[in-house]
Amino acid sequence: MDNLERMHSGRIYDPNEPELAAEQTAALELLYDFNATRPSESARRTELLGRMFGSLGADCYIEPPLHANWAGRHVHLGDRVYANFGLTLVDDTTIRIGDRVMFGPNVTITTAGHPVDPELRSEAAQFNLPVTIGSNVWIGAGALIMPGVSIGDDSVIGAGSVVTRDIPAGVVALGAPCRVVREIGEHDREFYWRDRRIDLTLEEYRALRAD
Repeated sequence: MDNLERMHSGRIYDPNEPELAAEQTAALELLYDFNATRPSESARRTELLGRMFGSLGADCYIEPPLHANWAGRHVHLGDRVYANFGLTLVDDTTIRIGDRVMFGPNVTITTAGHPVDPELRSEAAQFNLPVTIGSNVWIGAGALIMPGVSIGDDSVIGAGSVVTRDIPAGVVALGAPCRVVREIGEHDREFYWRDRRIDLTLEEYRALRAD
């Protein structure tokens, strides 16, 4: 097994191998171009994202600045993914994100880790574990999603959470470490924030968007 294979296998590998470093630098040139675009250059941003990411669904929007170890090369986005400014993707191996996922500002998703053993760590040894986020997930501002984690469909991760373990579908989870606090249910279909009641139907909201 060569170093590149080790990189995507969860095993310890050398992230500073010259061939890997050269590929990474080439990818980061595209990321630089993306972050240098003007707000009016939406078509240019979409074109660059299509070249940068492993796969890119329809109607995705990422607000610069974007930070990514490999410029998104190992990241796969579904349709209608939205990321506010400051998204950080430590994408040394695969990150899969479903449809209609929303990221608040300054969210970090990291696949990379380093051995705790001081001698091995002093040599910059690294391992990577993939991250999977289901569809229709909302990740609050400043959340940290750690290596190897999966988050199920429809769940909400509270702002500032540190997600170190898998989160199931259809729940609200928050904290450091992130824990499930409740399931999403009928209350959420009636209230959108604390005691603020939803005052329009889904059909009315869709009509509002179409206007």
